[in-house]
Amino acid sequence: MVLTGRAALVVLLGAVAVAWRPGVGTVLLWTLGVLVLVLADLALAPSPRGLVIERSVAPLVRLGEAVTSELLVTNPGRRAVRGQVRDAWQPSAGAEHDRHDLRLRSGDRVRLTTRLRPTRRGDRHADLVTLRLHGPLGLAARQASITVAGTIRVLHPFHSRRHLPSKLSRLRQIDGRSAVRRRGQGTEFDSLRDYVEGDDVRSIDWRATARRGSVVVRTWRPEQHRRIVVVVDTSRTSAGRVGDVPRLDAAMDATLLLTALAGHAHDRVDVIAGDQRVRVRVIGSTDRTSPLAEVVSALAPIQPAIVEADWSALASAVVSRHHQRSLVVLLTPLEPAAIEEGLLPVIPTLVARHRVVLASVADPAVGALLAERKTVADVYGAAAAERTMARRERVAAALARLGVDVIDAEADELPARLADHYLWLKSEGLL
Repeated sequence: MVLTGRAALVVLLGAVAVAWRPGVGTVLLWTLGVLVLVLADLALAPSPRGLVIERSVAPLVRLGEAVTSELLVTNPGRRAVRGQVRDAWQPSAGAEHDRHDLRLRSGDRVRLTTRLRPTRRGDRHADLVTLRLHGPLGLAARQASITVAGTIRVLHPFHSRRHLPSKLSRLRQIDGRSAVRRRGQGTEFDSLRDYVEGDDVRSIDWRATARRGSVVVRTWRPEQHRRIVVVVDTSRTSAGRVGDVPRLDAAMDATLLLTALAGHAHDRVDVIAGDQRVRVRVIGSTDRTSPLAEVVSALAPIQPAIVEADWSALASAVVSRHHQRSLVVLLTPLEPAAIEEGLLPVIPTLVARHRVVLASVADPAVGALLAERKTVADVYGAAAAERTMARRERVAAALARLGVDVIDAEADELPARLADHYLWLKSEGLL
């Protein structure tokens, strides 16, 4: 039961009656009359649960974009209804104008639209739909909250996709579709062509040369259908914020760019995300252009866990399934304590079977501390930053000695740096 502003106004009008005829009897009589009217109006108000409500909402939306949630409200009863509807969502769904006026005659239906602009990545769920239907006098209303299921998955914004056209252009050059094919270690035979000055004599095809009577060389192209395994660390170190976003989101951005690029290169990309256990595993395939859509959707609900990463379990997930030599990309912060205690012991096992690259998101605040030395506090801050940088460089050097390629860049630069490194490995035939 809900009392409206009109009921309060009727109560206030009782002051006129009391002024005209003061007395306790007048107050009691007016109060009783108002109560009778309210109860009668409430009894005549239609039940909100008699309405039929259906929801339709787009299942996917990219963070920063808007989507609409639609409620289809049907009045199957014989009486007209009027009131209000609130389509509530959890706060991070960013519901705008979620309250709607409702007027339906018998048998009518109406579509109510709520605009959603999510502010966080992941699954955003609808809350209760609240219906308030007024009685004929407008003094009281019946109210009920009904569960109408609805979920939208808010995807990573994938800001680094702006780099994709330039990386694809370079990939085409490497593949030889817009440049002369070259010879390199680990490349696949493509075709024959006439020898030109500067060609490697090791690429001469002597049988074809004898048949043709002129020197002919083999042309090569980078190998396709290679295997790439991306391991995304979702442990406590990935929860640290760099600028306005967690390190995990920056790592996801790099993962998506590499997945899109490798998919166009016809390489198979597997993505593993986890901390003490594997939380997401996306198995790529060579029979489709790119598993990007599946990777984006699978990573969307993943949030950092405040636990230490179990690199033994993550390395086992890589080694147990990937027996063929692959490119293994570890997206984890270059935090000395976490790397020395958890990752370094398992690196030899990975390096023995695969080519390993570690990509880390650097914190620009450390560089800012190094540059600011005006006060005593600034000098102490710069000293702490110097110590942090020295420890990171020492850990990076230790990884390099074990055969790991280390990429340490800021969040905006990491996706492009990782893509460039992949393209360099591909062009040199090192995958």
